[in-house]
Amino acid sequence: MSMGKWLWGGLGWAMFGPIGGILGFAMASMSDKPRQQMHSSQTKYPNTRAGDFGLSLLVLFGAVMKADNQVLKAELDYVKQFFVQQFGQQYAKERILLFKEIIKQDYPLKDVCHQIKKHMDHPARLELVHILFGLSQADGQVHPDEVKVIKTISGYLGISSQDYESIQAMFHNDTASCYKVLEINESASADEIKKAYRKMATKYHPDKVHHLGEDFQKFAEEKFKKVNNAYEKIKKEHGFA
Repeated sequence: MSMGKWLWGGLGWAMFGPIGGILGFAMASMSDKPRQQMHSSQTKYPNTRAGDFGLSLLVLFGAVMKADNQVLKAELDYVKQFFVQQFGQQYAKERILLFKEIIKQDYPLKDVCHQIKKHMDHPARLELVHILFGLSQADGQVHPDEVKVIKTISGYLGISSQDYESIQAMFHNDTASCYKVLEINESASADEIKKAYRKMATKYHPDKVHHLGEDFQKFAEEKFKKVNNAYEKIKKEHGFA
C-alpha cells in the first residue's frame, strides 16, 4: 500500500484546515511535487477516526519535541515505537518519514488545536494529552518547556486545569500525585474518595475511545490502570476497603 493510499483512506476532517495544510506541505516535500494546500470548507466532516487521531498526534508530537529546541533520538524512537505498536512495522517507516517533514515546519499551534477541538470528542482529547506526556518522558526527563507546551495544548483543546493536572500526576509515583489523579485533596473522606474514583473511572474508561480503534484503546487502558493504582494507594493510606 502506498503512503498516499494509506493516508487518504484513513482520514476525514484532518484532510482540511491547518492540519491539512501541514500534511500537504509535508507530502509535497517528500514527493518533490508542488505544494498542495488543503483548505477548510463548510462540509460536515465525519467523526474522528484512527487516521485523524494519528495525524493529530504527529502534529502535536512535533510541537512538544521542538519545545526545548532539540529533537532527541530517544523522542524519535518513542514516536517510531508508538506507530509500530499501533500500525505495525510495515507502515511505521512511512509515518516516521512523514513526521520528519512535519517537524521541519513552523505551524500555528492554536489553530491546529482548535481544529482538533472542533472535531474530536473530549475523551479522545484527554487521550492526546496523556500520550504527549509519555513522549515528554521518553528521554528519561521532562523538560519544563515541554510541559509548558503540553499545558498550552491542553488549554487550546478545551481540557480543564483539573483534568490536565490529573493526567500530569499519572506520571508521578508519590502519594500526593494520587490525589491529583482523582482530582481530590488529601483531607477527602472515604465516601468522597469512592465517589471521585467512580467519576474518574467513568471518565477514563477505555470504552470512551473505542471509536479510535482497538490499538488506541491500549493507551486508554494504561491511563485507566493509573486511576485504579492511585485509588488503591489512597485506600491503603486511609485504611478502608
